[in-house]
Amino acid sequence: MEGVTFYYAFEPALMEWLQSGMGPVLTAIASILTMCGEEAVVVGILGFLYWVWDKEAAVFMGTNVLVGTVWNPMLKNLALRRRPYFDHPSIRCLKPVHAGDIFDIAAQGYSFPSGHSSNAVILYGSMPYAYKNARGRAKTKALRILFAIAFGMPFLIGLSRVMLGVHYPTDVLCGWLLGIVVIVVVSFLQRHMKAFWQMHLLLVAVSVPGFFYCQTNDYYTCFGIMCGFFLANELDERFVLFESTRKPPAIVCRMAIGLAFYFGLNTLFKVPFSAAFLSSATKGQFLVRTVRYFLVSFLMLGVYPAFFKKIRFLS
Repeated sequence: MEGVTFYYAFEPALMEWLQSGMGPVLTAIASILTMCGEEAVVVGILGFLYWVWDKEAAVFMGTNVLVGTVWNPMLKNLALRRRPYFDHPSIRCLKPVHAGDIFDIAAQGYSFPSGHSSNAVILYGSMPYAYKNARGRAKTKALRILFAIAFGMPFLIGLSRVMLGVHYPTDVLCGWLLGIVVIVVVSFLQRHMKAFWQMHLLLVAVSVPGFFYCQTNDYYTCFGIMCGFFLANELDERFVLFESTRKPPAIVCRMAIGLAFYFGLNTLFKVPFSAAFLSSATKGQFLVRTVRYFLVSFLMLGVYPAFFKKIRFLS
């Protein structure tokens, strides 16, 4: 997993110039901005919308986001682009993607396209799409704010990735482009395919080829989550039919129990396997990771909401 190096001459020069003016305060601001595009934050926002606030909007946005998180590593594992600080000693890595050796490609992942940038475009860009049929003066004002977020957040997050030294500018530009493609294509499918199970099968089929060449964990993690999410949607549409809530006690309980459930399941499903196996880049580990995250996603989004109507403090 050595990767390949390719870049335009202006890219390292621009990154060096940006980093030359970065002190502790600006680095901290860039680090906070970049967190807004991280998968944990994205999943947290979607979890709140799905369990609590607006299930319909969460399904629409979640479908877009999860497809994007699968397609992004599929492209990364084709391009195999090394991160800029690997090949340019003058560029500093100010916030590694993951803990550990910053020069370990298996841990830090490939560079092209930027996952944070595509996540940001898809998540924040899907918000106005999800509410574009809203009516009334208050909702019109809210839509204006959402459109401002849809353009502003991806720009700031993408810029932060370049300033922190973990992505070339072209990684960010193509991450934005991937996000736009996902929004247009997947949103079109959601609005025009009446049988969602057919759309789910189509999106899974398009994403399956990654199993034949992807060598990084992010693809298998996100593919498992996406499949679990799709199956949970089917279960809810046919049997569960849980409702959103605006009751503060129910909001707190749904989120608190859901997060505890998530961490508990994640820990439980790791127990049968050694740490060495779980950190290996083998087909067996990739398959286990896919199944593990599929089960976590399905239980969290399909089975857990079935208790909302049955337990008073969750309803």
